[in-house]
Amino acid sequence: MRRGFYDVETYRAQRSLGFLLRALHNLAVRPAERVVQGEELTFTHWCTLVSLRDGIADTSSEIARVLNQDTGAMTRVIDGLERRGLVRRTRSRRDRRIIHLALTREGRRIAKAMMARVVESWNETLDGFRPKDVDMLIMLMTRLIARLESEAERGRAS
Repeated sequence: MRRGFYDVETYRAQRSLGFLLRALHNLAVRPAERVVQGEELTFTHWCTLVSLRDGIADTSSEIARVLNQDTGAMTRVIDGLERRGLVRRTRSRRDRRIIHLALTREGRRIAKAMMARVVESWNETLDGFRPKDVDMLIMLMTRLIARLESEAERGRAS
């Protein structure tokens, strides 16, 4: 048996990646929700706009997967953003069943305007961390995500 980082005898939740990631997520969402207050946006709206802006996803189902949201709920989020003129839907030319999403000019404006608040919030959170430590944290998290995505792909393939 391969020796891993954890050991059954000494395992403690407080040092578990799962516990720490969940705690980090729970603690990070609250300030993020405050950042979007007053803009008639929810945190999910904001994440959807950024997913489109940064090319992370361009369909409702992809965004739902990335944000771990129900596809029906994500459709309602997209409907609201479309009504506000922040997102537009376009049917795929290759596969008419697929609807691509894109930010409108107003959607890009809102995303850009909100970015200053988001950057300020994260900079406050990271105050006291050295830039190289933040770079290392981001690199390690990116590696962990890639590893978990690869394992998930293998699981779907089998």
